[in-house]
Amino acid sequence: MHCGADLSAAEPAATPAPENIPGGQESTEVEWLQVLEGSTFMLSDHRGDVMGGSIAGMFHEDTRHISRFVLHVGDTRPAVLTSNSVDHFSAAFFMTNNEMPGIPPHTISIQRYRYIGNGLTEVIVLTNHASEPVSLPVRLSVGADFADLFEVKDMRFRKRGEFSVAHDHEKSTIVYTYDHGDFSAASRVHSTEPATLEGEDFLWSLHLEPRETWKTRIQVTVGLSAGELEPITPETRAASMALQQWRGTSPALERWEAEVPSLEAGWDLLKLVYRKSVQDLAALRLYAGGVEGNEFALPAAGLPWFMAIFGRDTLITSYMSLLVGPELARGALYALSGLQGKEVNDFKDEEPGKILHEIRFGELTVLGERPHRPYYGTADATPLFLILFSEYWRLTNDVVTAHELKPNVLRALEWIAEHGDLDGDGFVEYDTRSDQGLGNQGWKDSWDGVQFADGKIPNRPIATAEIQGYVYDAKQRIAEVAETVWGESGLATLLREEASKLYEKFNSDFWTDARGGYYVEALDGEKRQVDAITSNMGHLLWSGIVPEDRAKTVVKQLFSESMWTGWGVRTLSTGDAGYNPISYHCGTVWPHDNCIVSAGLYRYGFRNEANRVALALLEAAAFTEYRLPEVFAGYTRTDSRFPVRYPTASSPQAWATAAPFLWLRIMLGIEPDRGKLILNPDVPKQCGKIVMRGVHAFGKRFDVTGEGRMGGVGPAGSAG
Repeated sequence: MHCGADLSAAEPAATPAPENIPGGQESTEVEWLQVLEGSTFMLSDHRGDVMGGSIAGMFHEDTRHISRFVLHVGDTRPAVLTSNSVDHFSAAFFMTNNEMPGIPPHTISIQRYRYIGNGLTEVIVLTNHASEPVSLPVRLSVGADFADLFEVKDMRFRKRGEFSVAHDHEKSTIVYTYDHGDFSAASRVHSTEPATLEGEDFLWSLHLEPRETWKTRIQVTVGLSAGELEPITPETRAASMALQQWRGTSPALERWEAEVPSLEAGWDLLKLVYRKSVQDLAALRLYAGGVEGNEFALPAAGLPWFMAIFGRDTLITSYMSLLVGPELARGALYALSGLQGKEVNDFKDEEPGKILHEIRFGELTVLGERPHRPYYGTADATPLFLILFSEYWRLTNDVVTAHELKPNVLRALEWIAEHGDLDGDGFVEYDTRSDQGLGNQGWKDSWDGVQFADGKIPNRPIATAEIQGYVYDAKQRIAEVAETVWGESGLATLLREEASKLYEKFNSDFWTDARGGYYVEALDGEKRQVDAITSNMGHLLWSGIVPEDRAKTVVKQLFSESMWTGWGVRTLSTGDAGYNPISYHCGTVWPHDNCIVSAGLYRYGFRNEANRVALALLEAAAFTEYRLPEVFAGYTRTDSRFPVRYPTASSPQAWATAAPFLWLRIMLGIEPDRGKLILNPDVPKQCGKIVMRGVHAFGKRFDVTGEGRMGGVGPAGSAG
């Protein structure tokens, strides 16, 4: 996905106890229960426990602050009755006791209530339901390893800094600290009920009378080099001022959450998926307060490994979400502008004007052992930045932003011309100069994400097809802004001429008549056609670089038996040697990829086909609790009546979360036109009548209604 590594295919690694840190035990494969709030998240098992030696824990800004968090009642871990997330930031665990000496099973209710935000607040409640008193020990084992997210992801730990543990018995507090050069971190774990501290365990010796309830509150405060943060309690979350302080957000984010358009539809599934997407996108937002001039939130990429700003993910998510929350797009544009490349830096794959791939804040990055502060190894984020800039202006008419970001837009265009085209052939290629850089720097950035039809890996530099489409679209779009907003007709003419040349050269060099005709995936370093059949063709439709007389052939390829699963379009054809339905980029089905394909089909007038893709993925969401994960396995619908989950897919994941918003726009046919919203609906019959109240456009709110091919648009409050 983002870091160029398919976790399921990663090299196996031993998981020894971290050096200088209390060791743990290996954990078995579990399905994690997760809660998150911005850059703070926690993974645990369904008891609420974090076992040592696992990937679970409580993380803040790419550092694991809690690596062990295990509750014992008596001498055993409780038996789970039910547990689940309540909101994206909270979870509840309902359990009971196993058999203990003198205490039958199911005598005691055990509840854990968890709240995430700048740390952790957990309330542990025990109730004796017996008619006799009971006495029993309760133990909470804790631990912190301050592992960098990259260490956790790779399951390779080597801490070289100074680690310490301090006990305050009077205050029932354990404090962990870690210092390594310019990086420092701390975790303070406190119990509101007095506890005996035994090593790194909190121990309470309880005596409960019949029907008596006991509870304690565990608070974990995190500290980083920048200072200590206070965890949010259930009480402070209810206070609006504390809520804003907790989230670290501006009032703009709170306004976005309050002003997301409401949706009415005749299809309950569509409403449920929409509601889930709204909730998940709220959970995934970050606040780039460290970027000068930015006062807006923007979406992170996904849980668990990608709770950070990413170039392409953030840009595509923001594009998809424009009608429901344009503030996210503005936040993304300003944040990414503030981090735009300034120099040639081989270690970070940086060049002037380039838009970043990702930014991280963990120990390895702070110490310069990883190139991610920020890392610029992406060739598509820069043209996608220009595309989002244009679409944001088209849908908001925000000319102030269009003028303020003009220097950044011009620098992005300069990067395309001076650094993106490595050999002067008119195409944007990529190669890494970093010893830790990504070999593939398009959206399919795993090591084997780009390959020939025979499965061989091409030599770099590589020019992928979809990136040329993005560049073509970006130049056409910025020409419109230059002419309309900046009053620079000369620049507009130049950009259109460059786009026209790219159009002609691309359609000559990337097309093949083999296998019925299609666009190849890429050109390699020797300018050979990388002749795999991939979903990237749908991106070309989205960009508009496909001639009308070839569009039907492209659509036929996308819906061929080798590409169409019934749950969506595969990334790679079954006819290619590298096809594998559970390979990260070589045969799987990605919701965001399919949404871009839908947008391309819509652009060329293939409305039935665009709806077919949308409906297939929405139906898939019914099997994943109405949340579209990052990726599904590429098995066909005839193989199984339910979509097969990809084993390590991020969920929630931003661009999958935002896809339903763009599908709604496609079904309703919503387009801006000189300050007006134009409606051209083609709503599938099973969706019934769709009403979106409060759609954002031009600084106003609109109600949009569509049923079949009939519809209407008016000021907010006008829909009946």
